[in-house]
Amino acid sequence: MAITLLRAASAGLHDGAAARDAAAAASHYYVSLPKKRRWILCSLKYACLGVDSGEAGQTLPVYSSLAVSPAGEAVISSEQKVYDVVLKQAALLKRQLRPQIVSVSPSDQLELPRDSLKQAYDRCGEICEEYAKTFYLGTMLMTEERRRAIWAIYVWCRRTDELVDGPNASHITPSALDRWEKRLEDLFAGRPYDMLDAALSDTIRKFPIDIQPFRDMVEGMRSDLRKTRYENFDELYMYCYYVAGTVGLMSVPVMGIAPDSKATTEGVYSAALSLGIANQLTNILRDVGEDARRGRIYLPQDELAEAGLSDEDIFNGVVTNKWRSFMKRQIKRARMFFEEAERGVTELSQASRWPVWASLLLYRQILDEIEANDYNNFTRRAYVGKAKKLLALPVAYGRSLLMPYSLRNIQN
Repeated sequence: MAITLLRAASAGLHDGAAARDAAAAASHYYVSLPKKRRWILCSLKYACLGVDSGEAGQTLPVYSSLAVSPAGEAVISSEQKVYDVVLKQAALLKRQLRPQIVSVSPSDQLELPRDSLKQAYDRCGEICEEYAKTFYLGTMLMTEERRRAIWAIYVWCRRTDELVDGPNASHITPSALDRWEKRLEDLFAGRPYDMLDAALSDTIRKFPIDIQPFRDMVEGMRSDLRKTRYENFDELYMYCYYVAGTVGLMSVPVMGIAPDSKATTEGVYSAALSLGIANQLTNILRDVGEDARRGRIYLPQDELAEAGLSDEDIFNGVVTNKWRSFMKRQIKRARMFFEEAERGVTELSQASRWPVWASLLLYRQILDEIEANDYNNFTRRAYVGKAKKLLALPVAYGRSLLMPYSLRNIQN
């Protein structure tokens, strides 16, 4: 188990020497623990959320970030690993590079009837409408090219997810996922296997989409085959990135960034990542009981232990004060990621914002429903009713018209 540690700028750490010490620790990837300096658990992105009662709600500057194993060995945290991917994706978008498509012989290409590509995209749209009605409605405001591309990405992600969560999940093996990844590589090389693949293959020709987030999602499916527990949030964060954060990285090149946005490309990608993390954390908190019945617990084991809870408590499914306190902490974390995502949504191309805002607002309401159910996510499934969904749509549309957050900051 690794522990993510950050040296925070608390009393005694605001001087230049402290900053130099922290920078040295970060650059050499080792950690020292001076007796008079306090180390606390927090996040690369959000600094410290007030571990002590006297600091509740404060966000403190962060000088360094490392993950330290029990043996004292420093390792890079999951958050830093993922941020490295973010930087790569942002650089790709800024250069407006397209993946290199290898030339293929006619015999290797998928033979489709006339107008087959249009049919492929239309079929992707039908699947999106069937399984994600609200999101689908929002995509109708996009340009046709962007709308169809988002449908193609959605369908590939759904097919990938169903490999381990669908009706044939019990028959899926690691080698099956290896074959799916090879199929992905062929798709990126211009050799789609079927009409749905063809839609995505066409999409990656038109937008600067990189294969890495797609590969990482497949890796997330592998995690589901071999892993049913997560020792700490560092491990859970990486899982959330694999299965949901990747979707944000896939989508930004298609959604586009507003021409008047002053945000960095890295910042927009980070916000898209945060929305994926927030959505997956919400899924996890909503489905605790359902996952437990499958023998899975997607909650940080160390935080369960700190709260005086165990796997047995999860399997028993009894709501106690300990459970309520634990859930409040988990919900607070999920909302924190939603808040980060909000700023990034405003930086997207205006025509792309509505479906993203709708998704964000509706998913965040699931957390409200968990609270309304008195934190009983063992036997009651939190969901947002149709009336609330309909009410959220005009709110999402109104927010999609707001100017980018970066411009508001400049004006203020």
